[in-house]
Amino acid sequence: MTASTVLDPNTRPNLPPEKPRTLDRVREKLSSKTATIAALLIAILWTLPTLGLLVSSFRTPDAVATSGWWTAFTDGGLTLDNYEAIFDPTRVYVNIGEGLLNSLAITIPGAILPLGLALLAAYAFAWIPFRGRNWIFIGIFALQIVPIQMVMVPLLRLFSSGEVFGTVVVRPLGGDSGFASIWLAHTILALPLTIFLLHNFIASLPNDLFEAARIDGAGHGQIFLRIVLPLAMPAIASIAIFQFLWVWNDLLIALVFSSSDQNPITVMLTNMVGTQGQNTFLLSAAAFISIIIPLLVFLGLQRYFVRGLLAGATKG
Repeated sequence: MTASTVLDPNTRPNLPPEKPRTLDRVREKLSSKTATIAALLIAILWTLPTLGLLVSSFRTPDAVATSGWWTAFTDGGLTLDNYEAIFDPTRVYVNIGEGLLNSLAITIPGAILPLGLALLAAYAFAWIPFRGRNWIFIGIFALQIVPIQMVMVPLLRLFSSGEVFGTVVVRPLGGDSGFASIWLAHTILALPLTIFLLHNFIASLPNDLFEAARIDGAGHGQIFLRIVLPLAMPAIASIAIFQFLWVWNDLLIALVFSSSDQNPITVMLTNMVGTQGQNTFLLSAAAFISIIIPLLVFLGLQRYFVRGLLAGATKG
């Protein structure tokens, strides 16, 4: 061995530069000035229609019909009469306050029922071995592609006249079922996607937690209540927000299954306009009244929502 072949311990070999990781490159691009400016422009463009709707809710019917909403900043003429009118049943022929209460009566159970059932099903599919588990889960996952319009007639027939499945007889709910038919419809339609999303989160929990709990003598009930529920709270909050918004903004199911005294705010808005669109200038004010409660729900669960979106994105 010659002296030229001996490596100096104080020197480092000329190795090729280490390539940055994909996550670091993506993070660097998203935090650049170009990405920031693009995000601001998208946010402004996304907010402009909402701003126009807000300004229009304070304008008179003549101003709405003759000029654009941006002229309100120079012409003025803003009024609160639109907000007073939508709460006057003699002027709009609907009771918006009653519609808000009906929406709450529909939305709260319509969000809690599918979420509770989906949590139990997701835990069973993820951590309880039984025969045919994978095939049943695939079948539930495939139900997501069924359009809502295709299940309207079977559900309406099931609720109105009942159904017979072999030896099982399902009795109809009848006309005095109240909100039960709407709750069941939302629950049935929400279960496939909710089970799929919760299953993906619960199945990713560390197996060591469940093994340690079983060694300590915990059963499935204790594991579900003391381990799964606390750890899955971010995912639960995220799905609860989405389900609340879906049920609150629903119109099709409410039109099919609700009676005149059970109409939610979405049906009230369509009835307020009338068949000839005579109250279209009031829609902007009524729309902002209808988004107050969903906005409060989102703000109240925002921290859980962000944690749910980031769950599983990082490790450690």
